[in-house]
Parts: sequence; C-alpha cells; structure tokens
Amino acid sequence: MPACCNCDSVFQYETNKVVQIHSVNYGTIKWLFHILVLSYVSFALVSDKLYQEKENVISSVHTKVKGIAVVTEEITENGVKKTLQRTLDTADYIFPMQANSFFVMTNFLKTEGQVQGLCPEYPTPRTVCSNDRGCKKGWMDPQSKGVQTGRCIQYSGNTKTCEVLAWCPIEAALEAPRPALLKSAENFTVLIKNNVDFPKHNYTTRNILPGFNITCTFHKTRNPKCPIFRLGDIFQETGDNFSDVAIQGGIMGIEIYWDCNLDKWFHHCRPKYSFRRLDDKTTNESLYPGYNFRYAKYYKESNVEKRTLIKVFGIRFDILVFGSGGKFDIIQLVVYIGSTLSYFGLATFFIDFIISAFSSQCCQSNIYPRCQRCKPCRVNEYYHRKKFETIMEPSRTLKYVSFEDEPFIRRVNQQLFGESLQYISGEKIPRPPVSFEDLSRLPGSCQEPPSVPAQDREMQLLSGEAPRSEDRPSWCQCGKCLPSQLSVKTSRWLEELCCRKTPGKCITTTSPFQRLILSRVSLQFRLLCQTPLLELDTESNNSQLRHLAYRSYTTWRFSSVEMADFAILPSCCRWTIRREFPRSQGQYSGFKSPF
Repeated sequence: MPACCNCDSVFQYETNKVVQIHSVNYGTIKWLFHILVLSYVSFALVSDKLYQEKENVISSVHTKVKGIAVVTEEITENGVKKTLQRTLDTADYIFPMQANSFFVMTNFLKTEGQVQGLCPEYPTPRTVCSNDRGCKKGWMDPQSKGVQTGRCIQYSGNTKTCEVLAWCPIEAALEAPRPALLKSAENFTVLIKNNVDFPKHNYTTRNILPGFNITCTFHKTRNPKCPIFRLGDIFQETGDNFSDVAIQGGIMGIEIYWDCNLDKWFHHCRPKYSFRRLDDKTTNESLYPGYNFRYAKYYKESNVEKRTLIKVFGIRFDILVFGSGGKFDIIQLVVYIGSTLSYFGLATFFIDFIISAFSSQCCQSNIYPRCQRCKPCRVNEYYHRKKFETIMEPSRTLKYVSFEDEPFIRRVNQQLFGESLQYISGEKIPRPPVSFEDLSRLPGSCQEPPSVPAQDREMQLLSGEAPRSEDRPSWCQCGKCLPSQLSVKTSRWLEELCCRKTPGKCITTTSPFQRLILSRVSLQFRLLCQTPLLELDTESNNSQLRHLAYRSYTTWRFSSVEMADFAILPSCCRWTIRREFPRSQGQYSGFKSPF
C-alpha cells in the first residue's frame, strides 16, 4: 500500500517472466499456429477490405414499367353472354405505391353498375336468415358490405339473406379467374433507376452507365449490369412460375447490392442484382393467399351516381437497396492489426493446455501406467513443474508433513479431531528439488516469535524437564519421539508426528542433520552473515540458534519457503534441537500458524 503513495512507483515497469521450452514438437506447433493465424489475418484484411473506413449507402429509386396486355372478358348484355377483348397499357395495370415499390396488376374481378340502395346481402353463414328476427336493424358487421335494415328478403331461389343499405348489387365472393387475365404480363419490362450517395467519401453514382443500351435486358450471366428486367425472368431466377403467381398475386423483392471500393488504385462501384420471393409461397395453405386490393371507378348515368368495383390481383415489387462504400483509412488498419494480435496467443494457449492435460493426475494414475507408448508424454510433467507454481490458500488448518521414508510431501488441510497427525493421510504432492551448494542460502530468523511468522514450530508454554525416552508413544516409528505434555488436546494431536511413516532409523542420527541443523558453528556463522555485529550471549544465542535450527530443518526437508511456513517438525527432531539449544527456564512457546 505505501508504494501506491510513492511517486517513484509511477516510473516503474512490470513485465511477465517467460519460460522457454526447447522442444521440436512444441516449436512446430507454435509456428504452425502462427502461420495459420497470419494467413487468416492477411486473407481477411484483403478480401474484406478491413483497412477501409466503411459507409452505408444512401439511395433513391425510380421505376418505369413498359408493356401491352390484351384481356378477354365475358360480359352479359340483355341476358346474352358476349366475349369482349380489351387492350391494357401502363396506365391501366400500374398503380402508384409508396417507398421503393411498384405494383403490376395480373388479374381482376369486376362488379359493374353498383348504385347506393337497398339489396340482399351476399349469402354467407353470417348473413343467411329465415325471417326478420335473424336480422338486426342498424347492425354493421366488419365482414358485411353494408348496414342491415332488419328485414330478411330473398336473394335467389329459396335463399334468403338480410337486407342492407349498401352499393348494390353486392360484390360476389368469387374465385380469381384461372388462368390470369393478364398472363402476358410476364413479358412486361421494368427500368430501375437507382442513384446512390456516400456523403462521407463525397462520392455519387448510379446504376445506369454512360452509353447505356436501351434495348438490353438483364441476364444473370450474359448481361448482369443491365437495369431493364423482364418480369418473367425475375420469377425464373427465384424458381417460381409467373403464370401461377399471377392468379392470386404475390410480393417479389429486387435486391440491389452496392459493394464499392473507392480507393483510387482499385476503384470499383457497380451494383449486383438478386431476387427474392417475399410472400408466402404456399398460397393453398395460407389463410389469406396472394396480394390483392379493391378500388372503384365512379361515373353518373341518368344523373345517378354509379361505380364499377374492381378487385385487383397482382404482384408488388419491393426494391431493396443496401451496401457500403469504403476508402483506405490508417486508423482502421491499425485497429484491425491491434485486434488480431491476440490471435497469436492461441499457440500459447494450446500448448499450455497440452502440458496441463498430459501432466494431470488422471494421466499419471490411469494412462501412463497402462500405456507404454504414452510414457514419452511424461516429459510434460517436467515442463509443468518449471512453468507453473501452485500456491495453496493460507488457512489455520493448513499443514505440511515430510516423512524420511517417503519421496513426497503430504499436505493436510483439515482439523484434527481425536487423531494424531501421524495417521492423517493428506494429499501427496511432489517434493521440490533443493541445492546445497551454499549453506548460507538456507533462510534463518534472528527474532523471537511472534514477530516473525515463520517460527511456527513453537509449542504452547510447557514447564518442566524434557520427557524421558522410556515414555516413547505408540505412534513413534524411529524410537526417538516423546509424548506431548500439552494440556490442550488439539495441540497434542498436532505434535504427535514422527520423522518416519514406517519403523526405521531416525533422521536425527544422520550426518546431514548433525551438520545442517545441530552444528552450532554453522548456525552462528549464518546468524553473523545476516547481522555481522550481532553479540552472541549464551541465553539469547540459544534462543536464536534454536529458531534458526527449526527454520533450517523445514527449509532442508521441504525446499520451499511457502511450505516451510506451514511445516510441522517431527517430535524427535523438535526435542533433539531443544536438547542442543535449551532454554534456561525450560519453557517453550508452542505452534502458531502464521495466518
């Protein structure tokens, strides 16, 4: 925390420590990933023009439809049916639409000579009646053609319907003519004028090129840039039949896509046309198939206003313009390069995953013992130890135990409820390597606890002389341990620990223990290396040397400062050190966790 308030910390630099693994396999994987990432990044940069600043297109559309249709109609005149042919031009079959759309009529139904008056409603389940009680005066049904008068009158034959005030005669609910009356509309052509603008790049253009050939017709391969489209060809592009759609109508989308490269060295800005059916193709299954609406032509006859009601079926064409234009921008290029640098970390992530997977406990226990070909992969355990460091969360129940006859260390992280520490299995973890080239590297402490948390081998206050060796407890395997004389049970269980898991020679009888732990000259030398002017009197000297001996033993046996802080000394080693460096009053302070 004080460093946060120090001005010098502003000029500090922090960097990660890197572990280099010299391996042909992992080196190949790394460069393979780098080549793949570089290829992808370069391809995406060029193909998608990610070095450009993009701007969406702003456009306007104008259309012109051309074509003539001949319609054959059957009319009834004085009770006689006659066939009449009519010629329809653009003004007859084109209806103005809003936005970028136009409508072409392909079929219709006429109800001629309608006049305001009273007449029977067209028969439907809602309008059929048997007497006046089935009709309600003033009733206006949204599905009806007029306002009911309350009378039930004859429609035709024995059918009666409610009388309404409406345009009479009422329009009949008839099916659209088959084939469509304007089936020749598939030969109509439409000219689409599309102007586009990119205001940020100060660029404007349109889809009609200079020298435009007015006799051309769009074709996907032979003439893809022509803005004149035959309506039948549009439906062929979508896999539909114009004659079938023309009966009840539909909605067709004409897509104009602008992908403009506005750079001077690769300038290109031409549209691409495509087509898409926008309405429900399954007209027989949909509730309201096709596309239709009604309109009326009004006229007067003998000073009476009349109208001709026309139900129009046709195709609405929606012109959808979208796209973008881009120019080179150095900021976009830098942003793209910066965003793709993280992709090169995929190699590191993948290799770290392999090392972690092949060095996992599952592979060590289940795969390597059964698979001889997998044993070369055990080299990943060595890489894992060099690269990763496991740190256990400090807690009051955390303890480390080292037995002389076991090649590993046991980690115990639980409360001792009535069971000696000697019998707790714990978790087996690898023993860290240690070098004894320089004994001065073994850390020491010159202070009395609790000022230094590393002095966790102490016991609670204990008075009296050391116990006799004849009182060797049952959990001792070396013959040198002594029973605990603490009053608190949990502390006694913590001290019930031997240097061995199985019966054998005690570690206190070995030469390294005598030279590293009990050598007064070596311990005093290390104290003076830390504090050259330290005065070593007898009382304080024994206390300092005893604490340094504790620390030297845990550093020797556990080879890790983190483990040494939570290491528990065996009873035999503890009492051997105390006999060598006794306290004058014979009292010792007990084990205290540093956290």
